[in-house]
Amino acid sequence: MYKPELLAPAGDLEKLKTAILYGADAVYLGGESFGLRKASKNFTLDQIKEAVDFVKERKKRIYVTMNIIPHEKDMEGVGDYAKDLQDLGVDALIVSDPGMFTSIREKAKEIEIHMSTQASITNSSTIKFWRDLGVTRVVLAREVSLKEIQEIHKALGDSIELEAFVHGAMCMSYSGRCLLSNYMTGRDANMGDCAQPCRYKYHLVEETRPGEYFPIEEDDQGSFIMNSKDLCMIDHMDDVLRAGIKSLKIEGRVKSSYYLATIVRAYRNVIDAFLEDPDHFQFDPYWLEEVKKVSHRDFTTGFYYEEAKKDAQVYTDNSYIRGYDFVGLILDYDPVSQIATVEQRNRLFPEDRVEIFGPYGHDFQQVVGKMLDEEDQVIEVANRAQMIFKMKVSQPVEKGYYIRRRVEANE
Repeated sequence: MYKPELLAPAGDLEKLKTAILYGADAVYLGGESFGLRKASKNFTLDQIKEAVDFVKERKKRIYVTMNIIPHEKDMEGVGDYAKDLQDLGVDALIVSDPGMFTSIREKAKEIEIHMSTQASITNSSTIKFWRDLGVTRVVLAREVSLKEIQEIHKALGDSIELEAFVHGAMCMSYSGRCLLSNYMTGRDANMGDCAQPCRYKYHLVEETRPGEYFPIEEDDQGSFIMNSKDLCMIDHMDDVLRAGIKSLKIEGRVKSSYYLATIVRAYRNVIDAFLEDPDHFQFDPYWLEEVKKVSHRDFTTGFYYEEAKKDAQVYTDNSYIRGYDFVGLILDYDPVSQIATVEQRNRLFPEDRVEIFGPYGHDFQQVVGKMLDEEDQVIEVANRAQMIFKMKVSQPVEKGYYIRRRVEANE
């Protein structure tokens, strides 16, 4: 078995570092131009240089998105920007448009180019077209099944890399090419500014009865006929890893560092367990429960399995499921006293039972116990945003470990 790449999103430097430290082999991010996520903070060229240095020091890879569907005015400066990224040491650019591809190649001749999922690539003939032009990887459309991926890989061998999403938000439109946001809100999804109107609650209006709203309902909350579940393939990684996919992609550049730590850690552990002994691999259900401990929608296997794809985008709610709160980030640990210094991220009391986890292995649980402020005075609650406090931990930890707490039903 080849070792596939685990590819994680990075909305800012903190998230990028978290993704790498929690097991990602590569990260993808957006610069201030030409990318598809205006909602994330995105990176200046100086920040990209810092990101490249951090990633390269750990022998990982870094990709920058330039995957908008550009209008004429958007083509200005494409080649020069790509050359800047090449000079900074970025490993690859992710693009979706032939014009962008051509402009990049005119100025940046050495950097790898990956074709984005926005290009809606679903067959080996299209992949051969891009391969012959010099593209080194394609990000397959989310609508491709595992069976089709196997057929594509058989047709192409190792002449080009295949990348596919394995976790995160799905879109009701073909590979994200949606005009609904632009039509309803003036925010163009294909320019990185999607308002996600597919998550809205909709009613039906009959033309002769204006003002009368008829629910298309499946429950008393209404119907969410375009709203998709979240993709999750963690408990099917044996099938995914045998399909010929080189890079396994996690969606979520606007997600939190806690989300990234949880999801990347889970997939890293499952992938490593499979690679250790593919013939005798048994999925540990612990990791499915782990990915459920971040805010998420119900899970689906998307279009990967023919028999299940009709359910891929059927959902009856637009809300997230939230069972746990991220309550603290460990900044330091003294192994002699077993005291950890913690940055608070949510209100915490001494009697709270928490779970603590790092990049590898299972978490451990304990009651918080006595809490001290920075002057070593006993406190009864950590309730100021990002306040620093100390607590004793029952097992060794390291800087960057996360503390979470189950959300009770009445909270």
